[in-house]
Amino acid sequence: MHTTNYYDTFIEVADDCRVTAAEIPQQKGDNKTVAALQFDMLIEHPYHYTSDDVVFGVYAAKNHITKKDEADEREKFFSKGQPCLRSSPLGKRYGWGIHSNAEGKVAIYPVESEEYKIFATDKNLKHVKAMRSKRA
Repeated sequence: MHTTNYYDTFIEVADDCRVTAAEIPQQKGDNKTVAALQFDMLIEHPYHYTSDDVVFGVYAAKNHITKKDEADEREKFFSKGQPCLRSSPLGKRYGWGIHSNAEGKVAIYPVESEEYKIFATDKNLKHVKAMRSKRA
């Protein structure tokens, strides 16, 4: 079974992120975007979900997976590799850093915040960047 979870890691915003202050992703039309779904999960429940929970939760919402089918669908979903939160639009486009604690639970922090600066300089954490939107 594959996983997208990180532990004691801070995902910094992408080098080519266009914003200097974090933005709240907006929904387009009647449907929430991936960014909006991820944002809602993480802003309302910091350190409640793992990366796997967020990635699968968005997939389940987008594909209308019922609670009764959730366990089987999750197993199928993670039977092959999935993009991790480094590829999330939150870090690539909207200016949110993602911290994973020792238990793999995640929370988001705006790039302009004091908390972001503290995590970005914490030598006890592994540091990775969100993926760039464009090739270098």
